[in-house]
Amino acid sequence: MITAVDAVEALRSARATVATAESLTGGLLCAALVGVAGASDVVRGGIVAYAPDSKTDLLGVGAELIAERGTVDADVAAAMATGSRERFGATYGLATTGVAGPDPSEGKPVGAVYIAIAGPGGVDTRLLHLSGNRETIRAETVAALLSWLVARLGEESRPDRG
Repeated sequence: MITAVDAVEALRSARATVATAESLTGGLLCAALVGVAGASDVVRGGIVAYAPDSKTDLLGVGAELIAERGTVDADVAAAMATGSRERFGATYGLATTGVAGPDPSEGKPVGAVYIAIAGPGGVDTRLLHLSGNRETIRAETVAALLSWLVARLGEESRPDRG
């Protein structure tokens, strides 16, 4: 299993920096990263934007997008990741938005989570279908995003990429 230590080491090896934009994880992603000794070399900062207007005001997510689709959406996650990357001047921006439960939200089931990575290679999103209680869903979201980040760093740093 990929850990925050692995992510920080991969970022350092790639000479890259990261910023986070979190909704359902409420800061757990950034906390996992900064819990690693030496994280200050690679972590630029993080924003917890739990309320819809915070996503707009702090991260630049379009209010029209949120009004049309809600906050649990791939394009919202992409905009959050892009917003964190731009605001912190980081190589990569990471984002989380979804439904941790215990009840569905915005017509989305518990465990529907979008994660996003914005970086030099563009912005990509993934939809996760997680199960368990709030704590489990939030922890699995962090683990999934860290694992994806390490994989993406490996892909983007390959000399034959292109």
